[in-house]
Amino acid sequence: MSSLIQNLGCIASEYRDKTYPVIIDVTNPEKKREITYQEYHASCDAVAKGLLNLGLKEGTRIGILSGNRAEFLEIFYGSMRAGIVPVLLNILQTQDNLEWMVKNSDVQLIFCESVTRDKCPANIKLIEIDDIGPTGYEAFKDYGAFTAITPTYSQEAFQAYTSGSTGRPKGVSLSHRAHVFVAETISRDRNFCPDDRMIVAAPLYHKHAMNSIKCVLVGGSTVILMRKFDAKKYVEYITEYQSTVVSGVPTMFAMMMQQQELLEGNDYSFVRLVTLGGAPASDVLIDEVAIKFPKAEIVKIYGITEASSALFGSNHKSNLIRPRHSIGWPIADNEFKFVGGENENQGVLYVRSPGMMNGYVNNSDETHKKLQDGWYNTGDILRKDEAGWYFFVGRSDDMFVSSGHNIYPLEVELMLERHPEIAQAVVVPVPDEIKYRLPVAFVVLNKDSKLTEEDIKAHALKSAPPYQYPRRVFFVDALPLNTIGKIDRKTLEVRGIDMYNAGQVNVSETTPTKK
Repeated sequence: MSSLIQNLGCIASEYRDKTYPVIIDVTNPEKKREITYQEYHASCDAVAKGLLNLGLKEGTRIGILSGNRAEFLEIFYGSMRAGIVPVLLNILQTQDNLEWMVKNSDVQLIFCESVTRDKCPANIKLIEIDDIGPTGYEAFKDYGAFTAITPTYSQEAFQAYTSGSTGRPKGVSLSHRAHVFVAETISRDRNFCPDDRMIVAAPLYHKHAMNSIKCVLVGGSTVILMRKFDAKKYVEYITEYQSTVVSGVPTMFAMMMQQQELLEGNDYSFVRLVTLGGAPASDVLIDEVAIKFPKAEIVKIYGITEASSALFGSNHKSNLIRPRHSIGWPIADNEFKFVGGENENQGVLYVRSPGMMNGYVNNSDETHKKLQDGWYNTGDILRKDEAGWYFFVGRSDDMFVSSGHNIYPLEVELMLERHPEIAQAVVVPVPDEIKYRLPVAFVVLNKDSKLTEEDIKAHALKSAPPYQYPRRVFFVDALPLNTIGKIDRKTLEVRGIDMYNAGQVNVSETTPTKK
């Protein structure tokens, strides 16, 4: 990597004069907008100048509390050009957490929308993005030439926050150096170019969406930006805009595959790349995606906010075919080691990377706990096969013990989802006086399926060790999601305990003999 640290806000500068769209904003389907590279760069510069006009200094933190829209990207990248640090605020967070995050980061100004204004803490300056008046966003911008700052080696570019599912959200300080590395690495690894069009529906305050945007910018490509994920609209936009790259979490793809009437009869050979991240995908889902997008390379991705999410995904150095459930070959310049596993090829993953965070904001104890000598403890259990491919096994926090057996929910979920009539499955533990913990499952069935609880238990006993079979199966229409769009396991665990206890006379059960 070059010793010259590029300003993250300036990526895609080589396309500054291009008149084709960088953003096709469909966040309001009734009023779609196309923003060219020329217009985008002019707006980013106008944001940078506008912030300096307000008297903000380099290193000052501003908040963005907004849903997906083109202005979000202008504010995010424009502020960094002036050395001002954008803080990504999750619009689905609780009022209490938002107020804490703003205070924790010492945010001095918030860009919000009219629909998010009431969530902003009192006594802080606001600029409403959709306010067209003299105090609104457009009036704030100052168009004209602007020279961006050149960052120092570890200078903070922006701040993200973890979801806070196990306590207060943690602020993650990320540098220009780290995320220029991420932008250039993953865009190059996935061969983005000006011919590519990519749909982004995940929230921009989350790493998954922002890394997709970085790929688009470095490649000189175009993003079709949705306000939020809607399976019907997503499929329509793939067709309408001939999207060459389709990306999302497995839940999104499962919902897309249910849009059979829209998908039927269309030729999607223009889709060259499908990326699935955020959670493992079942064999059945991968097969369905491969059938619908026959020319696409299907890539499973893995990353964490603290290490900037550019860890795996490369093709094998010997051009071996990637195993179906592998997260890939390590991306260059990253280092890995396993800790606490049965052998040197499995355990909790520790990573040392050029994309590593500076640390947690105002939380030196947690920084020291998770990051020592440059090695970050991901808390994820991975394994590596003989060829060097890496596989995600599960979160160390999710693993539970039943009768002395370690149960990784992911393994049981993938086993259940191999049944062709099961769309999604989540396994959580419930307490047991004898076995300590027992697995129960929440299951979403495919449309028109007649599967019963006993059918699923029989499938589990036939397909996996007896201790893994779910003692109860609860059918649901949809699985709850947390504030960043991942399955909310904590909610399901509480619900599972209540439902299991309500339906049991004797809590303990004898594990049946596998047939």
